[in-house]
Amino acid sequence: MQFPQKPNDEKPGNKPEPPQPQFRIPRWVWPLLWVVLIAWSFMRLPDMVNNATSQTIKVSYSFFFQQVSAGNVQEITIQEGAVQGVFKAAVTYPPAGSPERAQGVTPETATQFTTTLLPLDDPELLKALHDQDVSITSQPVESSAILLFLLNFGPLLLLLGFFIWSARRTQGQMSGIFGFGRTQAREYNVEKPKVTFSDVAGQDAAKGELMEVVDFLKEPDKYIALGARIPRGVLLIGPPGTGKTLMARAVAGEASVAFFSIAASEFVEMFVGVGASRVRDLFKRAKDAAPSIVFIDELDAVGRQRGAGLGGGHDEREQTLNQMLAEMDGFDQNESVIVMAATNRPDVLDPALLRPGRFDRQVTVGLPDRIGRLDILKIHTRGKPLSADTDLDDIAKATIGFSGADLANLANEAALTAARQAARKISMRHFLEAFDRIVLGTESPPLSNQEERRVVAYHESGHALVALLTSGGDQVLKVTIIPRGQALGITAQLPQDDRRNYSKTYLMTRIHMLLGGRAAEEVAIGDITTGAANDLQRATELVRRMVAEFGMSEDIGPLNFGDHEHQPFLGYSLSQGRQYSEETAARIDVEVRRIVEAAYDHVLNLLRENQDKLEALAQALLTHEILERKQILEIIGLSTDDTESADNPPLALIPDGA
Repeated sequence: MQFPQKPNDEKPGNKPEPPQPQFRIPRWVWPLLWVVLIAWSFMRLPDMVNNATSQTIKVSYSFFFQQVSAGNVQEITIQEGAVQGVFKAAVTYPPAGSPERAQGVTPETATQFTTTLLPLDDPELLKALHDQDVSITSQPVESSAILLFLLNFGPLLLLLGFFIWSARRTQGQMSGIFGFGRTQAREYNVEKPKVTFSDVAGQDAAKGELMEVVDFLKEPDKYIALGARIPRGVLLIGPPGTGKTLMARAVAGEASVAFFSIAASEFVEMFVGVGASRVRDLFKRAKDAAPSIVFIDELDAVGRQRGAGLGGGHDEREQTLNQMLAEMDGFDQNESVIVMAATNRPDVLDPALLRPGRFDRQVTVGLPDRIGRLDILKIHTRGKPLSADTDLDDIAKATIGFSGADLANLANEAALTAARQAARKISMRHFLEAFDRIVLGTESPPLSNQEERRVVAYHESGHALVALLTSGGDQVLKVTIIPRGQALGITAQLPQDDRRNYSKTYLMTRIHMLLGGRAAEEVAIGDITTGAANDLQRATELVRRMVAEFGMSEDIGPLNFGDHEHQPFLGYSLSQGRQYSEETAARIDVEVRRIVEAAYDHVLNLLRENQDKLEALAQALLTHEILERKQILEIIGLSTDDTESADNPPLALIPDGA
């Protein structure tokens, strides 16, 4: 069973793009602001000196009126309802016996005072001031020098700033046009945090191949002296998520050299010649920074075979590829520049890229084995608090088919699950819940329709019972009728070990298990539903491959009539046509039908003979909704010792949804 792969390679971080031209304040504005500030300071200096050298108290209006009537006020200055004045003799405020003094206000003694006039005119105050011959001065409201400056010159400054901003923006856009053909590659130098081979696990064979590249970058003279030529191009091949980009960064980190990273799709633009120009600029930068590594991710985006298809190739893409081929040929023997690329589609690459002298070394970065998965889990659980019951070895055994990115996601999901449950450490239970979420899908509410629950229960019971009664297949670990993801129910199985070769017996067992759901509906309910559509599709596809590709049919014989994916272009496939006759195609269809119908009849007979076990298993599912392996074996009366291996951890792996 192929697990869901998530393209979650650890990509190198992106270097920020050059900032776009922004508005900048002209340099002449700053001296002008300083002049205005200094002038304002000099204008306010007398007031600040007066305030610093003399003490002024604030008095109430009634106290002010009393002092005027007593003839103790020498002069006053009125400005916008505020009064500033000078007493003839120093006074103490608040006076003794006043309410303010009773409230604990500290008295102050001074000759200068301020107060506020009443909102309404007081004719008695004006009469008292005249009677006591008080000097009265009225001052207009002082206008701020800065405010006057802004009112007079602000519009002119705004207009001037707008013209300067427009000119700078136009200049930036023009410079961007002339720099359009520059490479978009991100450069990672040795000062930044680097990735080494200690951060890469599960790929010992690939690391061994790349150690030679690292050694050459560190000591090129040793190879040049012997006339040896290091491979100029290293092509990393493998499924998504296996760490091809991480491996390239580890090579740069081990060798401590400049590392240029770019995606192949960034070369090609809508303008003719831009891709070739960017290729030239990239290789020029790499040569200037030698020793260096140029890493091109997803090489198949620009390196597909030229001239394929009915309508010819993409001219701009082919020009970019031609320029890349020319640049890789232009390396001198003593230039320490190595081109690394990654792809998961090596079959579509142009043969000129793979010839000796260009990408003449291909390194396979495949899915890790059990020991590799264990090492990867140790790396991704660094710094995470694990409880004592967490066994990474059991998790590694159960996660067959997981890539490095999948394992990193599993460890992160387990940590998120533990955080949601407010746990202090990550336990095995959190890993199990994270595993179910990733592989089986998000859990949905149970089915409310009782008839639908009954159909799903018999369907999943058929899957599980056929798998348990048929030898040579994977172990059944869990059956549930709780919807997960897009499946209404799931029967989960666990492979006993990593498999690369599949026997005919195993494949037939797999087909029987897939057909068990439809057969159970027919035997127990007497009707069939659409729930087996995906099962039938997978079973038919598997049988067709057995007949047309694997040579496992007695009628067709040991021949391969598969649709080869050597050049999977639509136009190319149409122009090539099918490689076998219509008669052979009809024989293949007949043989596929015969095998599927024979397998279905076998499953029907098997379930009819064990209908009591099917009924018991379905009723248990309707009651409990989830059944583990031990419960299933007890219900159908099989011995645990005969069917269960102690080496297999209790994890659900292969979902077969209704």
